[in-house]
Amino acid sequence: MSIQGDLTIFILSGRIEGESISELENLINAEKRPVALDLGEVTLAGLAGVRFLARCEQTGIKIQNCPAYIREWISREYGAS
Repeated sequence: MSIQGDLTIFILSGRIEGESISELENLINAEKRPVALDLGEVTLAGLAGVRFLARCEQTGIKIQNCPAYIREWISREYGAS
């Protein structure tokens, strides 16, 4: 986690799927400041992870350093909504 001004940035790595999504949701919900997610070190996101990221963006959470394939998949999820 990093704090820049009034923004809390969660720096994610590895996979975004399953239990990690629930844990991340809890951290985000507990945070008082605006939140951003830095995906620079993410290696894999499953369907649940991509849907989670799409929901995050829809609620105003910023996604930073998003790998191109995840960005494309998020865009497709928006189109499917």
